[in-house]
Amino acid sequence: MKNNIVYIVLDDMGFSDLGCYGSEIKTPNIDRLAQNGLSYNNFHVTPLCSPTRASLLTGRNHHSVGMGVLANFDLGPDVPNSRGKIKSSAGTLAEILKENDFSTYAVGKWHLTPIYEETPAGPFDNWPLGKGFERFYGFLDACSDQFTPTLVYDNHNVEPPKKTGYHLSEDLVDHGIKFISDHASIFPDKPFFMNLAFGAQHYPHQVPQSYIDMYKGTYAKGWDQIREERLERQKLLGIVPQDTVLAERNPGVKEWDKLTSDEKRLFERFQETYAGFLTHTDEQIGRFVDFLEAIGQLDNTMIVFLSDNGASQEGEFDGILEPDSYYNGIPTTAEKMFDRIDEIGGPNAHPNYPRGWAQASNTPFKYYKQTTFDGGIHVPLIYHFPNRIKDIGSVRNQFHHVIDITPTVLDLAGISAPKEIKGVKQMPLHGKSMQYTFDNPKVQTIRETQYFLMGAQRAIWHDGWKATSFHTKGTPFEDDRWELYNTIEDFSQSNNLAERFPEKLNELKEIWFVEAEKYDALPIIDKTIELFSYVSPDDRVRNRTEFTYYPNMGYTLAMPSILNRSYKIKVPIDCLSKESKGVLIAHGSPNSGYTMYIQNNRIYYEYNYVGTVYKIESNLEIPVGKSTIRFEFEKTGQFKGKGSLFIDDHHVGEVDMPRTLPFLISMEGLSVGRDAYLPVSKNYADRGDFAFTGNIQKIEFILQND
Repeated sequence: MKNNIVYIVLDDMGFSDLGCYGSEIKTPNIDRLAQNGLSYNNFHVTPLCSPTRASLLTGRNHHSVGMGVLANFDLGPDVPNSRGKIKSSAGTLAEILKENDFSTYAVGKWHLTPIYEETPAGPFDNWPLGKGFERFYGFLDACSDQFTPTLVYDNHNVEPPKKTGYHLSEDLVDHGIKFISDHASIFPDKPFFMNLAFGAQHYPHQVPQSYIDMYKGTYAKGWDQIREERLERQKLLGIVPQDTVLAERNPGVKEWDKLTSDEKRLFERFQETYAGFLTHTDEQIGRFVDFLEAIGQLDNTMIVFLSDNGASQEGEFDGILEPDSYYNGIPTTAEKMFDRIDEIGGPNAHPNYPRGWAQASNTPFKYYKQTTFDGGIHVPLIYHFPNRIKDIGSVRNQFHHVIDITPTVLDLAGISAPKEIKGVKQMPLHGKSMQYTFDNPKVQTIRETQYFLMGAQRAIWHDGWKATSFHTKGTPFEDDRWELYNTIEDFSQSNNLAERFPEKLNELKEIWFVEAEKYDALPIIDKTIELFSYVSPDDRVRNRTEFTYYPNMGYTLAMPSILNRSYKIKVPIDCLSKESKGVLIAHGSPNSGYTMYIQNNRIYYEYNYVGTVYKIESNLEIPVGKSTIRFEFEKTGQFKGKGSLFIDDHHVGEVDMPRTLPFLISMEGLSVGRDAYLPVSKNYADRGDFAFTGNIQKIEFILQND
């Protein structure tokens, strides 16, 4: 019988967060995988989730396969390295294994589908089932609420579970176990591949209160001391060399001792929640591993555990409760958040911790996710495979990259990468099998070079040396500041040798351009969060000015782009009685978005600007019978305007909107005739989806190109 393959992927988890990598956070089940397998301390990924996942599943560099940045961004045919989807010439491991008589399953986060294809009508070519997986249960986009997730089962959306005590991580493992249980019961001699990708540890950090309480007081000592203690444990564990020093504190991160008492308590709560969230995730991984053992498949299964990138900087310096503030460049402060401290970890906030804790997660490195410094790209990797790995509990230090994992799987399975898949010629694999490291801890790495690029931040590793650039948006790339490190002698990359060895730095910069051209990484894209507002010329869904939605349409993430433009929303309805009520249309969440609903015989419009709500209540009652509701937004300046509400042709209210969202309305989608997931308005938050009890003929969006 062939061996089974399981990828377990965590999200936004730093190098030092696991107990077996030096953390005080309790992760006994993942630690058990390390104790009975191999841990790698020189493993690298890309600085963002979609690119890492594309490389993991294809064994190729992310620009080459079309995932230069996030799947949210299709930059059009002129930028073929950033189309938000994996090219058909880069077949996934699932496609390869499926052709070799494996069953293939995906559970959890996907984030490899362009936004304009995340619709209930497809197309489904870039959903998991279109990329070689036979079953899927999870979510398509970057993240999801842990208590009220936006779920997809195979090729269709499903309602969020309503049961008390629900948590997404538990649900994902329940379905992972179900898929494998069905498989083992019906095809016991057939191998399987499962991609189990948690929403954890990405924001929102949400977990039952008991897990937060587990870490009460643990972080009162602050991030400076936690970093020092983690480094000492890493040395004891052999995860880092004995002469490793801590990288300098990141710019903008305050010394813990200089924080106010309120800042300290708030920041402690953020980290208590993150730690509890990880312990909870570890328990779910333990359930899955125990199940494999119970059905006699653990020894016969290669488990590959990793994080998709380093810890997140998206919590800014004070932490955030609403991620849409970060994506729209809206600053937050600890002072404003302190009154909501008890909401952190619960259903009413979508928190992400401050950057001081992110750097602690990335101990001993500097910087974070999105950067090409090691804080963004240097993560844990564990191989657990009892039938093959005998030197268990040891650490490997060979340099490797995420593109090397799929070639390792194929090597172990004795499967050659196909020349064609479904009639499409395949590009060669870029990675190299890591199986040579399993038996010999001291063998030299067979990797020579690896480039990195994300948001115009560049890096190159070559023969033990690493050069990394700092780019300031809007400045010439020639003005980028480069740093140079000898990674063999300086594990944490704390000793910048750029001035001492300028010739070596120039050599590496030249190699970067050679590699970037070789793997289609050019041109360099000098944009980041503003790409959320970009609509690709190939976007057949959003690249219109008129949209018509009908009742019973499913939840969608492909919505009209109302950003920074005038528009109208028209809704012909039929109120069957004076008791008719409910949501006509809703897009967003309690954090940000807009909604139109009927309550108390009045029509309401609300626009939530990350906590600031612009609201209209009609000064006339809704008539019984047929009428047309209309909302008009008139743009009066950059990201501002006036909203007006009409019943038929009667003007029934207006509101000034001095600030509207510039880049992203919400990470949540659009619902017709109800508010399907997280309620946009507090006015009906206790009424479930608050479905409209009358009839909606249609909903029309008419957009202007101001």
